[in-house]
Amino acid sequence: MSLLAALIALSFLIFFHELGHFLAARFFGVKVEVFSIGFGKKIIKKTYGDTEYALSWIPLGGYVKMKGQSDSDPLSQNQDPDSYTSKSPLQRIVILLAGPLFNILLALLIYVGMAYGDREVLLPSIGEVQTGMPAQSAGIMAGDRVLRINGVEVKSWFDMAEKVMEAQGRLTLMIQRGDENLEVGVIPKMIERENVFGEKVSVSVIGIRPSGEIGVMHYGVWDALRLGASQTLSSSTLIIQGVQKLISGVVPTSEVGGVISIVQVMDKAQESGLVQFLALVALISINLGILNLLPIPALDGGHILFNLYELVTKRTPSESVLYYLTLMGWAILFALMFLGLYNDINRIVGG
Repeated sequence: MSLLAALIALSFLIFFHELGHFLAARFFGVKVEVFSIGFGKKIIKKTYGDTEYALSWIPLGGYVKMKGQSDSDPLSQNQDPDSYTSKSPLQRIVILLAGPLFNILLALLIYVGMAYGDREVLLPSIGEVQTGMPAQSAGIMAGDRVLRINGVEVKSWFDMAEKVMEAQGRLTLMIQRGDENLEVGVIPKMIERENVFGEKVSVSVIGIRPSGEIGVMHYGVWDALRLGASQTLSSSTLIIQGVQKLISGVVPTSEVGGVISIVQVMDKAQESGLVQFLALVALISINLGILNLLPIPALDGGHILFNLYELVTKRTPSESVLYYLTLMGWAILFALMFLGLYNDINRIVGG
């Protein structure tokens, strides 16, 4: 059942992506011939209006088939008023962007929904002050609770740690000690740590550890929006950096995963509860959106590139260039899919 839930969640992410394309296409008057979740033979199909809605046999993708647009034949053209190819380059770019943007919007909504209301957080209460570190020199003591940093309220240990790590120079901390509030100044120390990609990076620390005290904090609409936007931005940045590190060789190709890995991780996340599962769904949604913007001709990003060329130069790419670039794009895409599948099977066989 948990595996089924993971597949349903993945299918929903694909549905939301295709829904973006569908709504943008309909907004510009483009006829959508097929809206399918999954590939291959259609299990269920029903026609409403001009569109055939289908659930196909292989639930590992989906597609919107617009009139005049064909991934298998990039040279096909149709100049009917309700055709995709009859629209201006800018309109086509909006249609192409809508899918990835819907995935990022979905992630934002999930993060905001998770943040809104009462939630348990690790409080910014200090359990240990490390010897010889800036916090000790500033007079901070175990049992203190950080209320503000540079005048900005901190509600959780995560909020506080984020502000310390991003610090540039001296910090002013408002701390609660017993019944009194004290203001202390501290200059963070730069140390080297490994980031998520295994690289050595410099971060600011002051030398404190949490007490482990848990509290319930209320996040209103504005706080939830701010937190959701911040999380969406940081997740997007992490994925973009991951792609860059993969291209530059910092991250080995053996780390590339396919659909099997995605479903396995989603299945595992359910064991940690609904919150962890939703956080992972949001991250995968952002991943789906950003990867579709890569400038590979078989993806939305590649088609956007072609339309940008037409928008700037006022002429379409030559048929031979368009044809061979599209073939190259599909070759790259299939190579990445097979690499992910190979790594997935390797991990299963290797335990």
